[in-house]
Amino acid sequence: MKKAVIIIGILFSTVAESLAQCAMCKTTIVNNVSHGELSLAEGLNFGIMYLFVTPYLAIMVIGFLWYRKSRSHAKNKLK
Repeated sequence: MKKAVIIIGILFSTVAESLAQCAMCKTTIVNNVSHGELSLAEGLNFGIMYLFVTPYLAIMVIGFLWYRKSRSHAKNKLK
């Protein structure tokens, strides 16, 4: 029980820092776009999409390998 409370405390203590980072990124992007520099905004969008897709892609690959292994195991069991 103590371990769970410590983990939850650590998670809640890091939330404020992550929210502050979002505000700084937004301010930087707004300033650059208002001055006509779109390359930073495009790069940030690509980075966000990369970070968004990567975990799902990893889960799909693991799921596919698991499915393929279970199918081959089921075929070997029938023989």
